[in-house]
Amino acid sequence: MSDENENRPENDEQMAGRIKGSARQIWLAGLGAFTKAEEDAGRFFERLVQEGEQLEGKTRGVVEKHVRSVEDRVGGVRDRATGTWDRLEHLFDERVSGALRRLGIHRREEIEAMERRIQALETELERLREETEGRSEEE
Repeated sequence: MSDENENRPENDEQMAGRIKGSARQIWLAGLGAFTKAEEDAGRFFERLVQEGEQLEGKTRGVVEKHVRSVEDRVGGVRDRATGTWDRLEHLFDERVSGALRRLGIHRREEIEAMERRIQALETELERLREETEGRSEEE
């Protein structure tokens, strides 16, 4: 008798209704889960952005500190290298000047100084000639 009750058309409609209701609940639960996941993903993304900004702020300070440190070191090395090059250049100039003097070749500055001296001597000589000629004419 119970088998006969289960095979009735009324039971089929009830069963179809229950299946339809269950399917609707599953569908709505899926939609709810999707909406929740979408909201959580948005919050999660925002949290990741905030954490990234915080990390960027921390690392920027560290990086800037290291950059300043490297720049200071480079400046020190540059100063030492420049000083070394200046000393080498000065030493080279002295050696070349000494070699040229030993060969009897004077530096340009020395030649220019001699030219100025010669010009001053010529001027003085000309002045003395004019004085001597002036005295000769007076006598």
